[in-house]
Order: sequence, then structure tokens, then C-alpha cells
Amino acid sequence: GIGMGMTAPVSITAFPAEDGSLQHKVKVSLRIPSQFQANPPCPSDESVKIEERQGMTIYSTQFGGYAKEVDYVNYAAKLKSALGSEVAYREDFYFCSGYDPPMKPYGRRNEVWFVKE
Repeated sequence: GIGMGMTAPVSITAFPAEDGSLQHKVKVSLRIPSQFQANPPCPSDESVKIEERQGMTIYSTQFGGYAKEVDYVNYAAKLKSALGSEVAYREDFYFCSGYDPPMKPYGRRNEVWFVKE
């Protein structure tokens, strides 16, 4: 019953298939605003869960425009290529992050994050 507004980034946990495409399961994460973090309101929908994300080190790449699944897949492949085989990161998932409201037409920011192992 509490309106918290939208926060950024919105992170989607993507699970890549062996061919690099994304599996149909995803997890969407929204940041709880600072004033609610100590005592977040209880979700009224049982499919909504509150999780604490531990600190992490990420490898990231940024791109603009209205991001589609194919954009995230392509930039994940570019990031993987740029990192090469010497860098250890989680390969079972990665984050697709967006920072802008849907109605912002220009200067959009999207990122792909690989989590360092």
C-alpha cells in the first residue's frame, strides 16, 4: 500500500543458453529506495520477493537506445570477447540493466554486467 516510485537501474537476471541466446526464465530486480531499505514494506503479491543483493565486482559494457533482447545478447557477446579467457566471471547468468523511463527517447543508458568470480 506504499507508493515508492521507480528506481534505477532495473536489472534483469538473464540466463544464457549454450548458443548464447537467453532462456525464457528471467528475474527482474528493482532497487528499494534508501528510505525504505531498513524496513521495507511487505509485498502484497506472493510472487514478489525481497532479497538483499550482496556486494559484487562486475565487468560492464554500456550502450544506448531502446534495448531489446537481441541487443543485450549482442553486447554480452562483445563483453565476453573483450574480456577474453584470462578473466573469471559467472557464466551461468548475467545482468541486463536499464536506467531510463520508457518515455525517454534520447540519451538512454543500458548495461550488461558480468559478475566477477
